[in-house]
Amino acid sequence: MARDIVRALEDKKGEDIVLLDIKDIASFTDYFVVCTGASDRMLDALASAAVDEMKKKHRKKARKQGLARDGWVVVDFGDIVVHLLSPDQREYYQIEELWADGKVLLRLK
Repeated sequence: MARDIVRALEDKKGEDIVLLDIKDIASFTDYFVVCTGASDRMLDALASAAVDEMKKKHRKKARKQGLARDGWVVVDFGDIVVHLLSPDQREYYQIEELWADGKVLLRLK
């Protein structure tokens, strides 16, 4: 399922996509998908693509939080959490470094 999200983000031109396996270090989810969007509109489009993909292929609902204009949208599918960030927010929060004990399964530049 996480790879389906990655493909949907890639199709919508998401940048620097990382799939992290954190199931051994976090109790609340199994995977993080982190992706950069160049604009507010792109962040919204990426969130919609992830939600649509999971609904269509896996009949899975999502909880979306955050506003694209603030530079960070989180889409929570339960066992997969998708972080969509502006370049500035991604640099500031450095999620991959916070979760460095996780295993990088995929990185697309």
